[in-house]
Amino acid sequence: MARLRYLTAGESHGEMLVGILEGMPSGLSLIASRDIDPILAERQKGYGRGRRQQIEQDRARIISGVRFGITTGSPIGILIANKDWANWGERMSVLPTSGAVTKPVTIPRPGHADLAGGVKYGHEADLRNTFERASARETAMRVAIGAIASKLLQEVGISSTGFVRAIGDVTASDELAINSSKALKNQISESPVRTLDKASEAKMMHAIDSAKLLGDTLGGVVECQVFGLPVGLGSHVQWDRKLDGLISQAVMSTQAVKSIEIGNGIRSAMSRGSQVHDSIEITDGSITRGSNNAGGLEAGVTNGEPLVVRAYMKPISTLMKPLGSVDLSRGEPTEAHIERSDVCAVPALSVIVENIIALTIADALLDTFGGDTMDELNERINPRRARFTELLKKR
Repeated sequence: MARLRYLTAGESHGEMLVGILEGMPSGLSLIASRDIDPILAERQKGYGRGRRQQIEQDRARIISGVRFGITTGSPIGILIANKDWANWGERMSVLPTSGAVTKPVTIPRPGHADLAGGVKYGHEADLRNTFERASARETAMRVAIGAIASKLLQEVGISSTGFVRAIGDVTASDELAINSSKALKNQISESPVRTLDKASEAKMMHAIDSAKLLGDTLGGVVECQVFGLPVGLGSHVQWDRKLDGLISQAVMSTQAVKSIEIGNGIRSAMSRGSQVHDSIEITDGSITRGSNNAGGLEAGVTNGEPLVVRAYMKPISTLMKPLGSVDLSRGEPTEAHIERSDVCAVPALSVIVENIIALTIADALLDTFGGDTMDELNERINPRRARFTELLKKR
């Protein structure tokens, strides 16, 4: 990331998650209970989640970079306590132990980081050293950091909506009316599977129930749309500045995401150019588009249309009726390890992806316009928007 930098630390059953976000301008109103905690609560919801979500009540504690509710420009430090630490203190202690307090995990799960990560870091004798960090619990901190980026974007007129497009083979209607209104966000939040398609909601829940009865898991597709983006975020001049590439890296780094689509990218590959490219038109004296198949990005640069990103999530790796594996301690075949897990976390992914994208967009915004304070940032964005709006008036 060019302007924003962030790091997370902590294990799934460790004492807490830790995050540091550097590069945020000063002058942004930021209160954890108002701006971060409600989004963390959305991440924890969703039909198909496991018992862990009944234990945790994620709350962010800002420990630096904010004074009297306003960012100072210094690195922002955040803590999220793991309530389940009370049950795992001895097993996850950072202090030396005799080794008798916990039984090592030596049976990897197919699809998880257990085997490859265990071999990479030499943890074959206890794979928990690998999968505690590889766990999607880490996304709680990324959502908290992303919530700060979302707050910055809102202050400059940029908003987003994340929701579920599909769970398993149940797909929501393509005719959904998407915007960033509060009413729409409330509707998504009230849906147990965070979808706008009421007709598909019950079918999605039934698919999750069926998978649970079989000891299985389900993946799906989430979509995020971002509105109000100025033209020109990202760049076409170098590969590592293209915004579609940066967004793809951010989204694909999310646990269990195996594919990403921007706009109608998949369908475009099977269509003719005349059916794919968005015509440039004039409406009421302004430049508009006849469609948005590009998903708001052309040549790695925002073009003024809403950004449309879809993430494809594989089924969760932990199965209650496990696949075959190998016990590394004995060198014998056996069933895979079972760890407490969800049946389906697709609804949560819609929250995670929305806020990870917000981080990438905020970074691109600050890279393009600069500004060490919120006032400076606003002063620089507005002329760009005016220039595009008035493009035809100069002719």
